[in-house]
Amino acid sequence: MADFSADYAVLKQEIIENEFKRMNDMQRKAVFTVNGPLLILAGAGSGKTTVLVNRIAYMLSYGNAYLDKTVLEYIGEREIAFLKQYRDHPNGQDLEAVHGILAVRPPRPWNILAITFTNKAAGELKERLNAMLGEMGDEVNAGTFHSICVRILRRNIDRLGYTSSFTIYDADDSLRVVKDSMGDLGISDKMFPPRMILNEISHSKDKMLPPKDYINAAGNDYRLSTIGKVYERYQARLKAANACDFDDLIVLTVRLLETYDDVLEYYQNRFRYILVDEYQDTNHAQYRLVSLLAQKHHNLCVVGDDDQSIYKFRGATIENILSFEQQFEHATVIRLEQNYRSTQNILDAANAVIANNRERKGKNLWTENGGGEKITVRRTADESAEAEFVATSIVENVKQGRKYSDHAVLYRMNAQSNSIERYFIRSNIPYRIIGGHKFFERKEIRDMLAYLNVINNPSDSVRLRRIINEPKRGIGNATVVTAEQIAEQAGIPLFDVLREADTYPALARKASSLREFVSMMMDLAFTAEQESLEWLLDELLDKTGYLAMLKADGPEGEVRIENIEELKSNMKNYENENGDDASLSGFLEEVALYTDLDNLNQSDDCVVMMTLHSAKGLEFPFVYIVGMEEGIFPSRNILNFPEEIEEERRLAYVGITRAKERLYLLSASSRMLFGSTSRNRQSRFVDEIPDGLIDFKDTSVTSYAYQPVPKKPSSFTVDNVGKAVQAKKAVIDFKVGDMVNHRVFGNGMVVSMTPMAGDVLVEAVFDKVGTKKIMANFAKLKKV
Repeated sequence: MADFSADYAVLKQEIIENEFKRMNDMQRKAVFTVNGPLLILAGAGSGKTTVLVNRIAYMLSYGNAYLDKTVLEYIGEREIAFLKQYRDHPNGQDLEAVHGILAVRPPRPWNILAITFTNKAAGELKERLNAMLGEMGDEVNAGTFHSICVRILRRNIDRLGYTSSFTIYDADDSLRVVKDSMGDLGISDKMFPPRMILNEISHSKDKMLPPKDYINAAGNDYRLSTIGKVYERYQARLKAANACDFDDLIVLTVRLLETYDDVLEYYQNRFRYILVDEYQDTNHAQYRLVSLLAQKHHNLCVVGDDDQSIYKFRGATIENILSFEQQFEHATVIRLEQNYRSTQNILDAANAVIANNRERKGKNLWTENGGGEKITVRRTADESAEAEFVATSIVENVKQGRKYSDHAVLYRMNAQSNSIERYFIRSNIPYRIIGGHKFFERKEIRDMLAYLNVINNPSDSVRLRRIINEPKRGIGNATVVTAEQIAEQAGIPLFDVLREADTYPALARKASSLREFVSMMMDLAFTAEQESLEWLLDELLDKTGYLAMLKADGPEGEVRIENIEELKSNMKNYENENGDDASLSGFLEEVALYTDLDNLNQSDDCVVMMTLHSAKGLEFPFVYIVGMEEGIFPSRNILNFPEEIEEERRLAYVGITRAKERLYLLSASSRMLFGSTSRNRQSRFVDEIPDGLIDFKDTSVTSYAYQPVPKKPSSFTVDNVGKAVQAKKAVIDFKVGDMVNHRVFGNGMVVSMTPMAGDVLVEAVFDKVGTKKIMANFAKLKKV
């Protein structure tokens, strides 16, 4: 019998290579490496989404065919002839037969789990899979960490003492629960800012640290012990309300998988191949989740870029990607360094900047796009001149035929947008701010969602309190507090107390109003089971009196009604996309996991303005990064901390690599920010770019030459050009544990003080903005 193994092996690889010929060598290597742990180090603009989509398509069509040496017994002369014919003249009609001959143990679509960080990324992945695979693409499990965990919890959370109709609390709801928990314990919100405690709880959950362990670790530390008590009470309140915060979605899923072997085995067998995007942004809890799911079959592929790890403040740990080979034995590492987005000049600048970091695996981006224009670096007199340059440049580009939407303005912090906005308005430049006042944060929308959440989950006491007297029904706060106390003592949900109000003497006077409210909500719950979401919202607006209240509110009420109509549009879209599977709980789940970036429509012709953190994953032909100054970017608060400087440098790398054609880096020699003026030298991140790559102009000196001579001696001299104005030495009359006031950040508690370079580095936790590290002489803190 003839041996066709050699011909078969060659034909197999030739056919597969031809099908994926549009990809470069390293991309194909990543696609064809199917089994075992795989780390794909994907540089900015290197086509990682293309790799993910094609890798999934390859697995479903061919399994591990390219690298597998197996020759099937039925391969004979006829099959070899067919494969040769197809290789020389490929056609779609024979493709399925080719897959049948070449495939080696291909998984079913539902055996693949693809985890992304945004709904937008998950949607793009599914769309491209459907385009390549048809209906089979729909059966691949793709979603964010949170959405995947919600699916698992809806099915199994009853084992942890919740019901499947649990509510997902957003940041505002969670903050309300923290404040209520502090009230229960008699803890002052002046000594312990609620937002600081919520941040601490979130970080603890990222580390998989439950309340009891947190309290034990606190020992005799009064501050940590107090936070631990609030944490414990906070979790008890969440569970009583049958609610989870965002962190719980992952923490509870991990706990479920670690506690119940049958649940773990079910999902390990279901998800035999796991792909994780943006792995550099994962925290410890997400690492634990992925490790548990992958530990049986070991087919874990993570895609990420250590040079773009910029979310440490959210709990992300760069160690997950840096230590991948140590955490997963026999791991393969593939680097994607060819960039399809930017010009070589932009890439050379990015490479030069990031090369100054030590904590990285190392790679060098390159492109076939050509050198392109030099990077424009401008030093202006102040933030107004900086804004004027940006506006003038954009107007000129639009005159040359470019669109407003080709342009993005990036900054380190939101406060920098103000001067840019003023010049855009003056120049009639349409713009949109990502991260501004979000649609789902408007009062009327939060009210509607609160009603819908209580209809879906009557145990949701936080949302119930929000709407029980909105519009006014004569149910005052004292009545609600009394009902809550009864619910607490009886160990039952608040809604159940309201339903039986006439059986409690303390509620007798308001029993009629409470029964009417409960009856209305139960009627709406019945409507939710029988009718469409659109119909439910109309009924809600009518029966609650909310629509009548808004109509009586004049023009402002009309605007709010329009916003609710937009919510109705969202409901319609959700029902159209989900068909028979659409439900109230599904819609609320989608809203809870929604982010502002998911709503970025790049077909709108307007300039996009956003922080550098928000820009990750996006690209624009023209990118302006403003405020490239020491003390702004990198921030003054981290100048003495090398690890934090590396994080800021990664953020600069992210900003630079957003640009496709032109990059503008701007700084001001004098900047008014937070009510005070400082003179900062140009950012080190600009200085790290080789001179040959930039077109530099300093217009600040010219601007100063035409200013009138000041009436009193100026502190501005040749010796202090580029330096911050020296502050008078502050009087430090506070110590660790004292409450202090900052003119911008408000009140906060001092948690540490470190002498440093003739000054004192003060770490304080502020109610408005959380933890800040500031120099005492600069901050001028006042003891409260």
